[in-house]
Amino acid sequence: MIILGLVFIFQFGISCSCLAINRSKQTDVINASWWVMSNKTRDELERSFDCCGLFNLTTLYQQDYAFCTAICKSRSSTCQMCGEKFLKHSDKALKILGGVGLFFSFTEILGVWLAMRFRNQKDPRANPSAFL
Repeated sequence: MIILGLVFIFQFGISCSCLAINRSKQTDVINASWWVMSNKTRDELERSFDCCGLFNLTTLYQQDYAFCTAICKSRSSTCQMCGEKFLKHSDKALKILGGVGLFFSFTEILGVWLAMRFRNQKDPRANPSAFL
C-alpha cells in the first residue's frame, strides 16, 4: 500500500509536468539537445523527418542547411525547419503521455484506497477459533 502510494505520487507529478510544459520550455530542451548531438544523429533526424536545420535563429542554421541531406532539399529550394516538426511531435507526445499517466495514477489511488479499506478483513471461510 505504501509503495503503491509512492508510485502514485511519482507518476502524478510526472504526468502533471508533461501536461504543464509550455512551448518555450520545449523549444529550450530541443535546442539544447540539438547542439549536443553528433552530426551523424542530426543527419539521421533530418532524413527521417524530411527537414533541414533546427530553428532559423542563428547563423548556425545556414551551416546546418548547407550540410543537410534531407530529400526535401533536392525536391525544392526550401525545406521545413526541423524544430517546428519536433515541437509538433513532442507536444502531441507529451499530451498523450500526461493523459495516460493521469489515468493510471488515479487507478493507483483507487488501489491504495481499496487496500486500506480491506486490509484487516478476516476470511469468512477461516476457522473462527484460530488465532489469525
